Formats: sequence, structure tokens, C-alpha cells
Amino acid sequence: MQSGFNAKAQRGKGAKVETEIDFRKTKVLFSALLRRQSDPVILRVFAPWRLCVKEFNGLDTAEGGTPNGDASLPTTFNPQPRKGAWPPRGFTPSTLNRLGAFTLVEILVVVVLMSLIVLALMAVFNSTQAAFRASITQTDVLEGGRSVMGLIKNDLESLTPSYLYPANPSPNFYAAVSNSFPQTLTGSTASRTNIMEDVFFITRQNQTWKGVGYFVRTNLLLAGGIATPGILYRFETNNSAADFARASANLFSFFNGVRNPVQVGKNNSTLPVGVSQILAGVMSFKVRAYDTNGFWITAGRANFVAITNVTSPEVILYAFYSNAVPAAVEVELGVLEDHALQRVQSLGGVTQSNYLAQQAGKVHVFRQRFPIRNVDPSAYQ
Repeated sequence: MQSGFNAKAQRGKGAKVETEIDFRKTKVLFSALLRRQSDPVILRVFAPWRLCVKEFNGLDTAEGGTPNGDASLPTTFNPQPRKGAWPPRGFTPSTLNRLGAFTLVEILVVVVLMSLIVLALMAVFNSTQAAFRASITQTDVLEGGRSVMGLIKNDLESLTPSYLYPANPSPNFYAAVSNSFPQTLTGSTASRTNIMEDVFFITRQNQTWKGVGYFVRTNLLLAGGIATPGILYRFETNNSAADFARASANLFSFFNGVRNPVQVGKNNSTLPVGVSQILAGVMSFKVRAYDTNGFWITAGRANFVAITNVTSPEVILYAFYSNAVPAAVEVELGVLEDHALQRVQSLGGVTQSNYLAQQAGKVHVFRQRFPIRNVDPSAYQ
């Protein structure tokens, strides 16, 4: 029994010595770090441990060391702190408390800086979103304008003279101004005039004559629907060669019937037969006819009419008959951006007109000249 008790005592004594060694190492580590008074980072990080180190300093015994003669190992708590160990020179309790937390001024400075950063990021985000929306709008307008110009090109290139003389009033090619609207150019005192025209022409495919027309209306189902911005409509009808020879005026008469809003019932909720909606937000739609020498036709000849007006910069009426057709036709299409169009549709009266007058910079203009394959040069001799 005595030997077993002695073995337990020896083991307990060894564990106590190891604990005291680890305790001393921790004390020495924190004391060495806190003596570096010039390093604010170390002081701030280890501030919560200062009280612990102060207690560690009290573990050393008197100058004589431990009872077993080893002065480097503390063996008991000493209520009296070791001389010169703590607090370090130049530090007071108030100084230590200030180093352990942020002041109100520091917190306010951080809040202001974070607010400025958030505002800057929001400004960058808003500008990026605006650029993205503008690019999408331009893409939509470009795609719509190009597709419409391609459709008109395919129709106009097949324009064919009928070789029927003016006794029969059906024109081979017809264009008349229906409306005009001035707009002030951005950054200038000058203005541009948006011209709206109704265009009709005939083509032939084998034994079938086809009449094709384009016109712009704000609302085709209501009377007085000629204004800007409007919707571009396409009209198409056809006759057999025999019917066309007997009454070629029927094709043009059908076109007159659908392009005039007065002849369309106000209670009608569907478009007339042969009419389809092509493009919305159209601000201008005009054509120019050119002769075989490439000159703009502004005066009539034997088989065609070109009427000008001093109040309009364009030819207000084209009418080609018999063997006469333009050698080339230039088409100009002006399309208003979608967000500006939505704004216009929410306004009315004078407010709408004033707003449109200042939106010339948001109108995308497409212009292209198409040669006519079936032109008869003898019509220009």
C-alpha cells in the first residue's frame, strides 16, 4: 500500500511540474509581446489578455526562486506583483481601455466611407443599366428598320409597267404626301421635316397582276388617324391578267378604300382585308423617284406626273402611267425609339406635339435606293 501511494504521489508531482512549465511559457509569451509598446497591432490584439498576464506575473516567488532551488519555475501564487513587469512604462488603465475599442469618431468615419462606396457603386450600376437598355433599344430599332427596308426592296424591285394608257386611271407607280411634321434638330436651331407618304405600285407574276401599297396611320380604324408617330401598314391585292386588262383601276381603287380612315367603320375592330401592320413608331416615310440618268424627278413628262409645292421640300405627288416607271426609287424610313414612343402614347394634344418636336435625336433614319429592273428607257426619251 505504501509503495502504491508513493507512485501516485510521484505521478501527481510530475503532472504539476508540467502544468507549471506550460503556465510559465504562456506568461513569458504574453509578457514579451506586450513589452513591444511601439507596435499598436500587438497591443490591440492582446489587450483582452493583459489582466491574465498581470495575474501570471504574480506566480513568481521571491528573489530566491522555488524551494527546490530552481528560480526559473514558479510554484505558488504571489499576491505581490513582480517589480517592473507590469504595467509597461508609459501605459495607464485609461490608455489600455482606449486601445481595446473603436471610438465614436472612428465608427462615424467608417460609416461615411462605406456610404460613399455604396453610392459610387450604385452610380456605376445605374450607368451600366442605362447603357444596356440603350443598346437593346438600338438593336430592336435597327432590326425592325432593316427588315422593313428589305421587305420594301423585294416589292419595289418587281415594279412593272402596265402599258395601259391614261384613259385607264390605274397608275403603275403612285406616291402622295399625306402629312408632314417639323422637328428641331438636337443642338441646333435648324429643323427637319418628317414627310408621310402613301405609296402604291403594281407588279406582275406570270398571269397575275398584284397591287402593293404602303401607308402610315396612327389608327387605321378611326377617322382622322393621319399623324405622327404612326404605324406602317402594307396592303396587297391581286387580279388575273384578263381582269386587269378589263378594269385595271380596281387594284388602285382597293388601295384607296383601305388607306382612307373615313371609309373604315369606327366600330370595326379588325383591319381591312389585305392590310397588315408592319412597324410601329414611324416618324417619316417618303419616297423619291429617279430617272435613267440618276437625277431626282421633280417635273412630269408625257406618261408620268410629278407635282411640286413651294411649301414642301418634296414632290407632293407622283403618278406614272403606261410604259413609265421610275428607274430607281429611294425610300426613307424614320423610326422613333421604343421608350420615347411609349412616352408619346401617354401624352396627348399640344403636350404630345411639343414633346415630339424635341425628340429628333431619338429618331433612327433608314435610307436606301432600289433600282427597278423592268424600267423602259423609252419613257424618258
